[in-house]
Amino acid sequence: MSVPPLTSAEPSKTTRRYEPSRRTLWWDRFMNRFITVGGLGIIAAVLGIFVFILWQVLPLFRSARVVPLQALSVPGETPLLLGLDEHGRTAFWLDPQGWIHFADLERGTRLGRRSLWDDEPVRVTTWRYHPGRQEIICGTADGRLERVSIRFPAPGVGDAVPGEPRLEIQMLPELTKSGHPVQAADYGDNGTDKLLAVAQDVDGRQEVRAALLTQTRGLLGTGQIRVVATCDLTPQLTGRVERLVVDRDASGVVAATTSGSIFYFHREGPRLELRQVFRPFEDRPRPEVTLADYLLGDVTLVLGNPEGRIRLFSLHRPPGETNRVFGLIHTFPPLDGSPRFYAASQRNKAFLLGDQHEVRLCYATTEAIRWQDRPDQPVRLCAINTKYDRIALWDDGGELRLLRLDDPHPEAGWRAFFGRIWYEGAEGPRYEWQSTGGSDAFEPKLSMVPLIVGTLKGTFYAMLFAVPVALLAALYVSQFAPPKFRNVAKPVMEVMASLPSVVLGFLGALWLAPRIETRVPSLLLVFLLVPLSALAMGAVWSRLPVQWRVRVPNGWEFVALAPVLLLVIWIGWVTGPVMERWLFVVSDPVTGQKVADFRLWWPWFTGADFQQRNSVVVGFMMGFAVIPIIFTLAEDALSNVPATLRSASLALGASRWQTALYIVVPTAAAGIFSALMVGLGRAVGETMIVVMATGNTPILSFNPFSGMRTLSANLAVELPEAPHHGTLYRTLFFGALLLFVFTFLINTAAEVLRQRLRERFKTV
Repeated sequence: MSVPPLTSAEPSKTTRRYEPSRRTLWWDRFMNRFITVGGLGIIAAVLGIFVFILWQVLPLFRSARVVPLQALSVPGETPLLLGLDEHGRTAFWLDPQGWIHFADLERGTRLGRRSLWDDEPVRVTTWRYHPGRQEIICGTADGRLERVSIRFPAPGVGDAVPGEPRLEIQMLPELTKSGHPVQAADYGDNGTDKLLAVAQDVDGRQEVRAALLTQTRGLLGTGQIRVVATCDLTPQLTGRVERLVVDRDASGVVAATTSGSIFYFHREGPRLELRQVFRPFEDRPRPEVTLADYLLGDVTLVLGNPEGRIRLFSLHRPPGETNRVFGLIHTFPPLDGSPRFYAASQRNKAFLLGDQHEVRLCYATTEAIRWQDRPDQPVRLCAINTKYDRIALWDDGGELRLLRLDDPHPEAGWRAFFGRIWYEGAEGPRYEWQSTGGSDAFEPKLSMVPLIVGTLKGTFYAMLFAVPVALLAALYVSQFAPPKFRNVAKPVMEVMASLPSVVLGFLGALWLAPRIETRVPSLLLVFLLVPLSALAMGAVWSRLPVQWRVRVPNGWEFVALAPVLLLVIWIGWVTGPVMERWLFVVSDPVTGQKVADFRLWWPWFTGADFQQRNSVVVGFMMGFAVIPIIFTLAEDALSNVPATLRSASLALGASRWQTALYIVVPTAAAGIFSALMVGLGRAVGETMIVVMATGNTPILSFNPFSGMRTLSANLAVELPEAPHHGTLYRTLFFGALLLFVFTFLINTAAEVLRQRLRERFKTV
């Protein structure tokens, strides 16, 4: 009986057996698409995070934007100075007859005027305007001096017209004969001390005097100002004084002469001593000083000459000196002509200045020109309100223009983040991070370089400690240790990875750092003796008779090595103080006696400081956090090398060490490299250990015994206190962007190298 052949339309039962069901095919298609969508979603999420951070950072690199708001025609006026109220709504100016005029700039209308001398005919010969105090110092042709404080009423909700300003006028004591014109004058008042400096022409001879003043206070308010002590500066000056500048702390007087010399007098108690004489433009054909005024904080002088050169001199202590003197710290591109007007911001280190052809808004710290313009009419005067959002310009055509200023982040920029900057009071240019200070006159220091170096420094010491320990442990456990030992060691190492960072930081700061501080020589000796003793033990073990070595089962050789290493560690620890007394002897700076103390020897020998919480402590504690990650991944890579390769190597006569070193390690190189990169990423992003174990000091130093601050630690510490959308807030996001880009580049390079290693050492 014949069996009919099978046709394609009638599959056999065996064929149907291996056909997947429709449900299985549906789940397969669903999971493929789900995984694809999930992968794309992860990529989109990462890109979204990058775009969000970038969006927060971009405003830091924008220039200032200035938009015209209103103009007021004031023909026939010849103002001497121009000022604005806090909100930039009301402008005022002083004319040569001693009248102060007011105008509502938002509505473009004038508000009236007030006389400073009760409608007496006067001629103003000198004036100084302090916008921070809204105060004017006026001197007249007949020798009188007045201090005028302008008080603007706070604007109410819905006010259409600003309230009428109030003037507080106070006569200042006469320091010379009355009836002679005052050529220059300035006044400083810190609340306790008051300092007045005056230059007058007396019978054809200029006299320059300064006086320390006091003011009585009672239940009914302040009383008259009286002179406590006077000082005649004339004998110490050479040349005719054109400008006098007194700082707001009443601690010094700066006199600029027609010859281009600057005389700096510092107040010591009730007297003034000449501390410095310098010529800021002595290298120029026109050394005269046509501009001399302070920046916010009254520490830095802005000086200009007839050629339009702008130079900034700041008080600092030169190396080896005890007194602060002025030194050149910043220069700006020259103007076309002599500076004609100047106004300093009362919120930051920005200032507005220009000549007949140009107006510039500059930022002193970074030497940046935030905005510049060439108006149709030459500008005569300028002003910036204290909120730093309005600018007023008075041109020669008799037009007073109000402009809106949008410059929220003048202290930011590429040079601020990555350049060496000479900050106020510093001995020279440097990289520094100090985001906040104790006063509004503080100069933000936003250099990313100390944070980047701190990140690399912490990562280096952590990897220096973790990589040898983790890789050698992974190699031993995967290739030499008996299975029972491996089954215990690997889970223990994986459990170590779950230790919280805050616990490791706590142990590093309160337990490890105090113990290492006084035993650094012991630590150095242990680091030297342990690897040497391990190599020596290995050499001795390999030369022992075979009949002795076979008594120890394979993988249990560490039982013989462990006591030796423990003994070596103990010897190194107790011998450290002996080595310290032998090598690290230095004179005690207090007693002058010879002492053996590594903490004193290190600063003496290297010039670097020694801190209890330092990079060595971070290396230990962060290394403990990184070791389990590198160990686990590297051990998996080494264990997954095909057993046939090891067997073939051993069959050809290679030893276990040769097989592990020349066969297993190269084959697992891609996996080992991935383990190192994952550990590197863990070290780069570590926060709590760095914050707690280093003191979190943002200093630029490669000293292993000093603290540091990393980008991630800086984010954790300062972001909660940063004003939303402020400069510090966005700068911290910029640090996050740098960390993001750094890890992205490292991981990309690591993946490319891993693929090459995989192709090179792949097995068939």
